[in-house]
Amino acid sequence: MAGTVVIFDFDKTIIDCDSDNWVVEELGATELFDSLLPTMPWNSLMVFVRFSSDFLLCRLEKLDHIVHLVRFQDRMMKELHARGKTVEDIAEVLKRAPLDPRAISGIKSAYALGCDLRVVSDANMFFIETILKHYGIIGCFTEINTNPSYVDEEGRLRIFPYHDFTKSSHGCPFCPPNMCKSKIVERIRSSALAEGKKRFIYLGDGKGDYCPSLLLSEIDFVMPRKNFPLWDLIVKDHSALKAEVHEWSNAEEQERVLLQLINRIAAGNAAAATVPLLTVECKLEMLPVAAPEPLPKALPVSQ
Repeated sequence: MAGTVVIFDFDKTIIDCDSDNWVVEELGATELFDSLLPTMPWNSLMVFVRFSSDFLLCRLEKLDHIVHLVRFQDRMMKELHARGKTVEDIAEVLKRAPLDPRAISGIKSAYALGCDLRVVSDANMFFIETILKHYGIIGCFTEINTNPSYVDEEGRLRIFPYHDFTKSSHGCPFCPPNMCKSKIVERIRSSALAEGKKRFIYLGDGKGDYCPSLLLSEIDFVMPRKNFPLWDLIVKDHSALKAEVHEWSNAEEQERVLLQLINRIAAGNAAAATVPLLTVECKLEMLPVAAPEPLPKALPVSQ
């Protein structure tokens, strides 16, 4: 499926956790996390923060102002380094992050079918690369779009915003100041369309995944994780959404729905080319997945 681009969020979409919070919890740094919150420079003019999970949300709720999460992540890495936690310690923790075998299988199968796979995430490059390399699937992705990070000369992990909001705004009022995913997806779409790639599938779970979903057309697909913020937003009001919506709850459903959508696109392309069709069932029999089930109905559009 050389004409299909599949875009994945990372936290709670590829892996089944929030990578930032996973590191904090697994390194036993929850108390340090809590102690740092009151010391951060608050910005009362900042009206948006990426609540990465309930773990962070329940702590920020108690505060009068909002801190930008990427700056906090960088500060957290500084404090962990000062307490003797090395980059190697962080990497070992990341290698234990939960990534379901069915999610791995779905990614490998989509790649084997010729899809162009991308990551668009508000995590950071070190976390994502470490996890994808450990599970042997980093080579499946054409590019990773996320907050940049590097290890400095002191051996400390540094994390910076994807968009330097201290110099200019990305112009989107709905997204956090460090990243508007729709800006990234817009660039991906433009370059992909120029290369003849015409169909897009977007998988995500969070509020930040709603904005890029609005860019997709009637021939594209959005796969929100059921009962997560993106799904809630779509169910509440998806009148502005053009793409067809197919939910998933776990890695098994994610793999099945993704591969059926890919094969549905393939069947449509084959019909347009007037060549004999392979049914979805026949194609899935050649993939290392369970027997296919009927594709869930798309979410109805509210009238």
